[in-house]
Amino acid sequence: MLPVQLPAAQGARWFACHAKPGTLLRVHPKPDRPLRARMKQFLVMSVLAQDRPGILHDIARAIRDCGCNIAESRMTVLGSDLSMLVLVSGNWNTLTKLENQLPKLEKRLALTMSARRTEERAPRHDLIPYAIDVVCLDQPGIVFNLANFFAERNIGIADLVTRAYPADHTGAPMFSVQMAVNIPADLHIGTLREEFMDFCDHLNLDAILEPIKG
Repeated sequence: MLPVQLPAAQGARWFACHAKPGTLLRVHPKPDRPLRARMKQFLVMSVLAQDRPGILHDIARAIRDCGCNIAESRMTVLGSDLSMLVLVSGNWNTLTKLENQLPKLEKRLALTMSARRTEERAPRHDLIPYAIDVVCLDQPGIVFNLANFFAERNIGIADLVTRAYPADHTGAPMFSVQMAVNIPADLHIGTLREEFMDFCDHLNLDAILEPIKG
């Protein structure tokens, strides 16, 4: 008599009813999905489009319909255009599905898009986050000079927001900068603060440098 292979659940029920005491049931479980298909992975997307109501809804729906999730995002309107950066999470299959949909989405919504796979950022305990606020009269080279100051000291800039605006009472052209930087833990903060304040005084910048709490 040839052995009969039964599905795991059906075989267990048959075994419970007919097997002799002491007999072992050998069940062959269904092979699991490949590990790559189950691991959480990430895709970073940049989007540039003519600003209009509903553009965020359309992009978020496309991401959801592919089985992906928005992990982080930044969005702002610059001029008459909307600019967006999105970190999308999913498994290998869902992110691949989204990547394949991007050319159609770009054409249908009149977007300029780019995307690439990335990895989750590992926590860094050797870096201390600091916030910087700068306000000054608008002048050429403010962002360049700030970026150069930190680059010379091997300090990474994690976030940057700038804005040009008229002063409330005088209408003078003003410029503000909000930055988040990651300062190496072995760098002497007191010396850095003194150098930064001297640098700001030289360029007539009003600035604050303080640690980010939490």
